[in-house]
Amino acid sequence: MVDAMVSGGYLRGVKLGVDVGTVRVGVAVCDPDGILATPLRTLKRDSKNASDVKILVREALERDVVEIFVGLPRTMKGEEHASATMASDYAKLLVSTLRAADADIPVWLVDERLSTVSAHRDLHQAGMSSRDHRKVVDQVAAAGILQHAIDMQKARGTEVGRRVSADPQPGPTGGGAQAAPDLDAHSAQRILPEMEGYSEPGQQ
Repeated sequence: MVDAMVSGGYLRGVKLGVDVGTVRVGVAVCDPDGILATPLRTLKRDSKNASDVKILVREALERDVVEIFVGLPRTMKGEEHASATMASDYAKLLVSTLRAADADIPVWLVDERLSTVSAHRDLHQAGMSSRDHRKVVDQVAAAGILQHAIDMQKARGTEVGRRVSADPQPGPTGGGAQAAPDLDAHSAQRILPEMEGYSEPGQQ
């Protein structure tokens, strides 16, 4: 990984945003200076073999990513239910897979209230038909998650969200996560050899 420079409290470097769904996973990326988050790709969820997680790790390694932000769905009251548990479990698996690849890339859970709603709205405004939304809405939502995270990092001069640990450790923050300021409501075996030559499953 390239050395990341901290400027004004902002960790410089390429970062990924991840929107976890039951069927698809949206991925977004930003430039090293965090000026703009852009949609990158949509992965098919693979709960059995975790091929989507392996592809995500490969993207992170190839792009010299310095941080990854995974959206944490919450209700408007700030409560966390089944979808939040799913995102949290996915983030823990991502951390474990990164470590198996000898990659010490921080993974943060960040508030993603209304990200998918905003993504659908943006696609409508761009003139895309509702029927075509499914192809890109997840990666657009991921871009929204990432943009909000990097904007808050710059505004606060510190990390945002909740850092994820692969091995849950009981504590005041729960789930093995280390607490950091959260976003506001508005806004085993090495895996690299088996990644080589891997082809992504067909999209739905």
